[in-house]
Amino acid sequence: MISAGAERVFIHEVAPRDGLQIEPVFVPTDRKVAWIDRLSDTGLAKIEITSFVSPKHVPALSDGEEVARRIRRRPGTLYCALIPNARGAERAAQSGLDEINVVISVSATHNRANLRMDPEGSFRALREVRQVLAGTGIALTSSVATAFGCPFEGRQERAKVLDHVERLLAEGCTAVTLADTTGMANPRQVADLVAAVLARHPALPLTLHVHNTRGAGLANVLAGWQAGCVRFDAALGGLGGCPFAPGATGNVCTEDVVNMFEEMGIGTGVDLDSLIAVSRELPDLVGHDVPGQVRAAGRPLDLHPAPPGA
Repeated sequence: MISAGAERVFIHEVAPRDGLQIEPVFVPTDRKVAWIDRLSDTGLAKIEITSFVSPKHVPALSDGEEVARRIRRRPGTLYCALIPNARGAERAAQSGLDEINVVISVSATHNRANLRMDPEGSFRALREVRQVLAGTGIALTSSVATAFGCPFEGRQERAKVLDHVERLLAEGCTAVTLADTTGMANPRQVADLVAAVLARHPALPLTLHVHNTRGAGLANVLAGWQAGCVRFDAALGGLGGCPFAPGATGNVCTEDVVNMFEEMGIGTGVDLDSLIAVSRELPDLVGHDVPGQVRAAGRPLDLHPAPPGA
């Protein structure tokens, strides 16, 4: 039996950043802008449009400033970017975004692989970012990478994750994302950690970021919702993954998440038919097929003609 949760959820689209960052072929800026504009039109609550990192390390997102300048801003949708340091914050501030996101891993090994510094170095960088953003009106948020496990260190203790969240809030972050960076989480683990964080911080805008690496993506989203989370990252078509973690393929698919909630009678504010239409154009955009299910099968009540004699 499914326990009752909130009757409205908020979907955060991360494909323009998390999806494209590992694609081997550069998507032209014109096509990125048109794609993001179409995503905006579907009614998504938030879109992570790019990452202001070194073009040397993530060449797929080297046009971040131009993308941010050219997209059409839809009232009701927040536009954000991921940044690693104060320089990235300066670029974001000049691009007129609503918020920026800083990733700091619970796992020291993953943080070094991802950001080439220990978590302590990332917290120092976070303070510098906060100083850059002071007075800009741009919200500072943070993602807790490897919150449900690290491919190098294994499980991370719940107390360690909770302390990490406490520290982020003390450093001025206004919202936090629990990230299953390499798809290691299971539904019980997700429910327990989400519940523990919300028990300490009932008013915290908490987001859940899961990957479908081992097929548990939708189950983990549902478990998070049952535990009280109402904000979920997802990537159109199931694109994405961490380029600095072995096997971290595939975010949970946006249209699959939206379909699940809508079929349950949980509002998302998203026009699912429009979202599916955008998703069906993804293979042309990125040059290969994508793993999303609903884009291939259609909605459950997209009925078909009966066969002859039926």
